[in-house]
Order: sequence, then C-alpha cells, then structure tokens
Amino acid sequence: MPDAFSLNYIGPMSDRPRYYADDGSRDVLTLDPRTVEVENARLRAQPHSLDREGFTLVAHQSAVADFRDPQALATVYRLEMQQLLLGLTGADEVVFSALPVCRSTRGARLTVAKQFYNSRPGEFVHIDISAATAVSLAKRCEPKHRNERVRRFAHYNMWRAFSPPPQDVPLAVCDSRSVSPADLVEADAVMDIPGKREFSYVGLVIRYNPRHRWSWFARMNRDELLIFKAHDSDSSQPNQVPHTAFQDPTCPPGHVARASIEMRAIAYWYER
Repeated sequence: MPDAFSLNYIGPMSDRPRYYADDGSRDVLTLDPRTVEVENARLRAQPHSLDREGFTLVAHQSAVADFRDPQALATVYRLEMQQLLLGLTGADEVVFSALPVCRSTRGARLTVAKQFYNSRPGEFVHIDISAATAVSLAKRCEPKHRNERVRRFAHYNMWRAFSPPPQDVPLAVCDSRSVSPADLVEADAVMDIPGKREFSYVGLVIRYNPRHRWSWFARMNRDELLIFKAHDSDSSQPNQVPHTAFQDPTCPPGHVARASIEMRAIAYWYER
C-alpha cells in the first residue's frame, strides 16, 4: 500500500506567486496542503525510468568524502556527475547550469560558501524552471566550441542525500505523465543572497490534481542518486517533473537533520 503524506500545493491566488531562496517569510504563496498517496518506489517491480516517468534512482558511489568541500565539488564531483549523465542519457555533452546546492532542514540560510550554495529545502510542490526559462538557460549555457546545431536539450536535477537514513524531510517526485498543463502556474523564484543584489527567474508551482502519481525512495543513502527532469525540448520525451520536500512523521525524533547535495545540468544532443 502507498504511504500517505501531506504535500503543499498552490491554492487560488490573485497575485503572482513568488518565493525566496533565503527568506521564506517574504514568500507570496497561498499553500494548499493535501494528503496524497506517495508510493515507496523501492517496492515497485519495474523501476522508474527517465524515459518513462521522467525520474530514476541509480546506484553511484562517489569518491567525494565531504560533500561540503568546495574543492571536491568543483573537481571530483562535477566530473563524476558529468560522466554519469552522459552515460545515462546518451547525450553528446553535459554542462552545469548552476552552482551545487547543499540543503539542510535545520537552520539553513542561503549563503554562497566559495563555490556552492547553502540553502533550505523547498517544502511546496514546484518545478525548478519554466519552459521559457529552460530555453533561455540552455541557449546561454550552450557550449561555444561546437559547430554542430543543437537538435535537443534537457535539464536534469541530480539529487543525493548524504546524511544517514532515514531523512526527516525526504523528497517526493511526480510522474510527469500524470501532470496536465493546467496544473502549472508561473512563479518568480527570487535569489535573495544576503549582501548581494537580488535577481529572479521564472519557475513553476503546481495546482492539486488527483491524477498526480507521486513516489519517494525511502531511506536514501549517500551511494544513491535521484535524477529527475526539469525540461526536455523533445516533446515525445517525459518533461517537467514536479517535486517537493515533505515532512516524514515516521522519522524518529532527534534524528540527524537531512543534508543533501544537488547539481543542475543540461544535456545537449547535436545534429550529425
């Protein structure tokens, strides 16, 4: 039987939704909490796939000892994630569209620690970028050393929990095939880094739809990686996977706070 958890959707709003990476008290969001069934994906006979639901869990043992070490993230981990995504997708090239993000559930503020961000989990259903943002970002990040024309690009989030299981605030992902265009609401995602000028881009928040099919991977460990899509320019492929952090009431009180590392990457395929 699926588990049942409370997930925060977006409710009816007269204002344009807006959320802040650092100061959540400034968010302009009307949340619509819903108790929904969330399947423990570990119990499935057929594993989830990037080419079907838009997400997958892979075994991956990183050579990084400390995921808060900026040097290790910039060199070892970056190369590991690039090689892994190239192999999984068959893409011709993979680039990273943002700095790595370390997230913690207790006391996290948005800071830039050398070459990575520290931040808090997003506990509302969202997609990191809108379609228009995805197109703009892919053009901006497109490698300049290639002469071939891009025939396809796709944005991926590569998420790993490096705190011991269970996680107090794990991540749930939604089968992209169960999402309708009417469920998607544009929102301004604001990067309010203390001491720096604010900037924003367009993300998506999600309305409740009983058709949504949710999954989570219980008790993730540091040798596992959850990969899910944020956008794919190929309309025949899975696209735009909603996701959210959520409170797991079965996690023992006083357990170590969830800590995770995520990388956002763009894969490119070229015409031959």
